Amino acid sequence: MLSDLYTPKQLDTFRFAVNNDYFMLINHGAKRTGKTVLDNDLFLYELRRIKKIAAAQGVENPQYILAGADLGALNRNVLIELSNKYGIEFHFDKFNRFKLFGVQVCCFGHSKINDLGRIRGMTAYGAYINEGTMAKQEVFDEIKSRCSGNGARMLIDTNPDNPEHWLKKDFIDKADGKTIKAVQYRLDDNTFLSERYKQNMKETTPSGMFYDRNINGMWVMGEGAVYRDFNAKIHYISREELQKVNFVKYIAGVDWGYEHFGAIVLLGKDDKGCYYLIKEIARQYEEIDFWLEQAQAIKAEYGNIPFYCDSARPEYVKKFKQNGLRAINANKAVLSGIERVAQLYKQDKLRIADDVDRFRDEIYMYVWNEKTGEPVKQFDDVQDAIQYAIYTDENHGGISILK
Repeated sequence: MLSDLYTPKQLDTFRFAVNNDYFMLINHGAKRTGKTVLDNDLFLYELRRIKKIAAAQGVENPQYILAGADLGALNRNVLIELSNKYGIEFHFDKFNRFKLFGVQVCCFGHSKINDLGRIRGMTAYGAYINEGTMAKQEVFDEIKSRCSGNGARMLIDTNPDNPEHWLKKDFIDKADGKTIKAVQYRLDDNTFLSERYKQNMKETTPSGMFYDRNINGMWVMGEGAVYRDFNAKIHYISREELQKVNFVKYIAGVDWGYEHFGAIVLLGKDDKGCYYLIKEIARQYEEIDFWLEQAQAIKAEYGNIPFYCDSARPEYVKKFKQNGLRAINANKAVLSGIERVAQLYKQDKLRIADDVDRFRDEIYMYVWNEKTGEPVKQFDDVQDAIQYAIYTDENHGGISILK
């Protein structure tokens, strides 16, 4: 039975999709709610449907567009999932196309405009756009204009973003339930998830914007302090207490500055997965030689640890490397880095040495810009360095002092 395969929300959407002649179906909302699972199945349904339409028109080789943030994300989110679920094998040509059910599917990344040439001039019988908010608007518009084959439809799934995002304003907000159908998902809509899992997600998701987006599927902006779960009574730790921690790993983050503060932070990780801000060095009006000296002193005391550096000054990163430091360009995915640090505060897995100065100046002044949806670029230097260190290390690797 379909009810064994789909949640009630998915099933309602599936029935709409197979019984109505829509143009655009947008499944949007919280993570882990089955949006992509449903769209993956509808993608297969659409290929079979349009093959019949094209055959009736005498079109032997109908084309379809499959787009993700990049080809790697498309492979992870769509193709591997379909292979695992149905045993489908995808055989690509040199243009990243494959044939399935008699339809030629053109795959490409929608987050950069340099792939646009691969679909210009195409007559497509439909498109499936995974991670819609990641798409460049120009690319999205081109995909839409290519969907001119008889009966063409578009499938789109996405997590929420800034409420001023063009996908929200131009399409979701204008959904009429016929030409454009938009379906919003909340975590609780996924009835296949255990109550334990859902409760754990709610209790460990940072308060404010991240909770509203990831749990309730809302398109909201951040307001007020970025780290709303930071609590001075909980998250500061004395030097005496730090001496008792069993550190198994050290990492450093670097945010270059001159007129605004530059910062190097040293973090330790214990055997329970908790992070500790052990040291901060934050100064204005310092050149590279100062930062090099500070980093070499950290290396002398803590070993050849990685320094995850702001890539905005490649000549500084190069100078670090030339002087024997493990300098690595940081992953500067702003919201992802903030979300990870916020999650650590929420879980009480990030402690701050109580004698740091610049961190104290920044933590309550580090606030959201309600127009851009990102933090105000003030009082952010130590905060950025912490994000660079933790988020990049968890997605790159570091050095452990355990054998």
